Amino acid sequence: MTLRGRPPRWGRAAVLVGCLVALLGLLAACGPAGGSGSPAGGPVHLDDVSGATGVRGVRLDPPVRLPGATLTDTAGRPWTLPAAADGRLTLLFFGYTSCPDICPTTVADLAAAVGLLTPAQRDRVRVVVATTDPARDTGPVLRHWLDQFDRSFVGLTGPATAVTRLADTAGVTFSTPTPAADGTIVVPHGSQVTAIGPDGVARVGYLAGTAVADYAHDIPLLLAGES
Repeated sequence: MTLRGRPPRWGRAAVLVGCLVALLGLLAACGPAGGSGSPAGGPVHLDDVSGATGVRGVRLDPPVRLPGATLTDTAGRPWTLPAAADGRLTLLFFGYTSCPDICPTTVADLAAAVGLLTPAQRDRVRVVVATTDPARDTGPVLRHWLDQFDRSFVGLTGPATAVTRLADTAGVTFSTPTPAADGTIVVPHGSQVTAIGPDGVARVGYLAGTAVADYAHDIPLLLAGES
């Protein structure tokens, strides 16, 4: 079932908490912090950015051209970022399917925002979710989870080292998956969404708690090359 055009089912309170965490440059509130799986200090610093002219996201300073990174999509096929964008705007998010708060809320908000676009605009936008828990988020597991939001969303998995390299380039940190006291797996991780333009350059990012209306406002501008 898709959530396009529908309000997310998850509460906004968790998102606001996550936004405060992101603003402090810490990991998202998806569980207690563990050992670092991706060192801090990548090239993108959302806590050091200034507001982008025209758009409501925050400008990445400097912009980042992501090198080609090949992971595996949910059908088991190689999928390369950003080359696979094919001239589309790519909204990249790192998360995991058993995340209790930030991940489902963010992906639901992206689905709702995409649902507000015109068909022509939707054809030029790709939402990509790369798992931070590749040991458990197999292709079928990730596909089933994404289909609850939007069947067009791309899910990527692969060796932890490959996911970490891509996350480092995007300036996203995440910790090694660890079991909680109740037996669930927690993976504290950076919660930003990175907008990679049709030219393969990331110039704008979005913190946790970004409103659906802000995504919907910015996407047409980003498609037009404004940042």
